Amino acid sequence: MFGSPPENIRQVSPVEVWRDLETSRDAVLVDVRTKPEWQFVGVPDLSALGKNVVTLEWNRYPDMSIDQGFAEELFRIVGEDGPDRMYFICRSGQRSMAAAQCVASTARKVGRVVECINVSEGFEGDRNQRGRRGTVNGWKYRGLDWVQS
Repeated sequence: MFGSPPENIRQVSPVEVWRDLETSRDAVLVDVRTKPEWQFVGVPDLSALGKNVVTLEWNRYPDMSIDQGFAEELFRIVGEDGPDRMYFICRSGQRSMAAAQCVASTARKVGRVVECINVSEGFEGDRNQRGRRGTVNGWKYRGLDWVQS
């Protein structure tokens, strides 16, 4: 699964993702961060759109190993007639890119048609000059809905 050449994954901003999720019935947002990130940092809130975020760890907490069955589990969650488009988000856009590539590759191998897209700025965005996230870009910075438990 991970030995294949990387898939060409398009990247879009969090605002573009929100707009598409707002108008598309057949698109989902997959948050690939860890359980502690969801609990302590927050998660995108799509309730205003009548949707839920799919939360599935790409790196398993606490050892941070890659979930080798990630794509298969995601396909199980979204169902056989799953969405045509999946957006992947993490803290800054790195893990989500890897997850999107994996899912796109797996989909191609099993004959499933799904466009996998990376959320370029992630949930917290890039670090500022002081090394802090959330002040430059990202889902939260753009003022998009989110919740914290």
